[in-house]
Amino acid sequence: MPPPQLYVRRHDHSTRALITLAGEIDLATAPLVRAALAACLHDGIRTTDVDLTAVTFCDASGLNVFLTASLYATDAGGVLRLHHPAPSLARVIEMTGSSFLLHEPHAVRPPAYRASAASGGAS
Repeated sequence: MPPPQLYVRRHDHSTRALITLAGEIDLATAPLVRAALAACLHDGIRTTDVDLTAVTFCDASGLNVFLTASLYATDAGGVLRLHHPAPSLARVIEMTGSSFLLHEPHAVRPPAYRASAASGGAS
């Protein structure tokens, strides 16, 4: 089985950057995310937007990278915002009290339940 892959792309505009991630964020790939976010701070970026649309998996090591990067950004007078997480990741972010990371924390909806589960399950 090949190791999980993560693609990281950065687009800058003045003191703002968009980091687009695609693939899996786990113990093996979290250092790539950490390096990209640290480079933004090093380069004077004050607003870092992270697009998670194409992220298929993110474990605790990935969430830890986002929390640490947010702390560093805040300490430097900046901000880190996560955009478009999958519903499962958004739920973990909210359950851990980390919804401040989300660009629109109130826009996150829980995953939809199947009709059979909502109506009692058995037919």
